[in-house]
Formats: sequence, structure tokens, C-alpha cells
Amino acid sequence: MHDCQLDRETITPDRPRERLEALGPSALSDAELVALMLRTGNRGSSALAVATDLLARHGGLQGLSRVSGRELGRSQGIGPAKSASLRAALEVGRRLAGRRLRAGAVIRSPSDVYHHFHPSLRDARQEHFLVILLDARHRVLRSEMISQGTLTASLVHPREVFRPALRDAAAALVLVHNHPSGDPTPSAEDREVTARLASAGEILGVRVLDHIVVAERGFCSLREQGEL
Repeated sequence: MHDCQLDRETITPDRPRERLEALGPSALSDAELVALMLRTGNRGSSALAVATDLLARHGGLQGLSRVSGRELGRSQGIGPAKSASLRAALEVGRRLAGRRLRAGAVIRSPSDVYHHFHPSLRDARQEHFLVILLDARHRVLRSEMISQGTLTASLVHPREVFRPALRDAAAALVLVHNHPSGDPTPSAEDREVTARLASAGEILGVRVLDHIVVAERGFCSLREQGEL
């Protein structure tokens, strides 16, 4: 008597759940995986059809990860519940892709910072400026968002940058911001802001250890470029 086996030819592409069980998640297309997150379609369209249309309109998974919750909720066949499920699943993927810098961890190189922030910043449509607060042994205390928008001296004022550092009695900090263009090469404005904040840090007794630019195509450390 032979063991029962599922005929793979009978597993049609419009049955992603059966394909998942038989072939494993790596065999599924992006549309099939999104369809499983959606669970159901809408009137006249299967979950797979809705997922296929969603990916086509937003340029695949990477484009979908940039869509706001409000915009996603307005998509055909996507209500608040499905929007929440998709956004949560995409965030789980981002967190798994990164190497988290937890409180007490020591930053050993700029790549540690890059791997922590790259999953969350690579798809951002505007610049985000953050600081990582460190203790006297350069262990992570926490990170904090300072501003969002095009990086300028007016947006990134020393008062806003060093306020959390002074409040938490941090001994040093690392500056981090992203380039939505995908190119991590520091701009003249990046260098000017870095020099200004490093000078302010010397006066306040909070050392600026590095300024790291994170982008889709990599990262750049201004310390390694001799700016600090």
C-alpha cells in the first residue's frame, strides 16, 4: 500500500494556501504571499486577483511597503482590516531583515547602525534624522527621531538634537539620517550640519562619534571620511 501523495499538477496557481502546504512558502510568488495575508478577495475577484492588482499598481513589494495606511485602505478590495494585516506583515519583514541595536549593545562599526536602520529607512520617501544615545562606554541607551524632511541646519538645530542627550545624561551620540534617492554620498549640507553639531557637542560635553547616511544602495560614515 502506497503512502498518499498530493499531485502537484492539481495545485493550481489560484490556490495559494494549498501550494503553501505542499511546496512551502519559498515556492510562492509575491502575489500569492500577499493573497494569503489578505485571506479573502472582494465581490467578483479572488484574493489572488486583488493581490496581483495591488502589486502591479504599486510597483511590487518594495513599492507596496511605501504606501501609507490611508492610501492602502482606499485600494479596491482593501479595507481597514486588510490594510492593517498587510502593514503589520511588512513591518515584521523589515524587523527580521535588520540587526536590532538593543539597549546595552555596543556599536562596533558603522555597519551595525546601517543594518539596524536600513530596513525601516530604505523605503522612506522623505529624510529622517535620528540620534542614537550612548553611555560613557558607548553602549546604546536608545534612539530618538529628531526631524523629518529635507536635511537643513534649521530643521536639525543643536537644541533639538542634544535635548534628549542631556535629558538622558548621554555621554555621546551617533547621528543617523537617510537619503531617499538611494545614494548614500553625503551632501554639502550633510557635512555642514555634521560640523555644526560636532562643535555644539564639544561645548555641551556630549561627543558626536559619527554621522551615518543610510540609503537603499548602502551607507556612508562621515567619520570614516575624515569629517569627525
